[in-house]
Amino acid sequence: MQPVLDPNPQNGQKKLLLVFGTMLAIGVIIGIIATIASP
Repeated sequence: MQPVLDPNPQNGQKKLLLVFGTMLAIGVIIGIIATIASP
């Protein structure tokens, strides 16, 4: 049993896409902040 996997494939795919999008957005924001903060 793997509780991490969602029994509904479409729901799991949407959730995975949301997590990936959030991680990507955070990475971009960190990159922008690092670019602005760097002298």
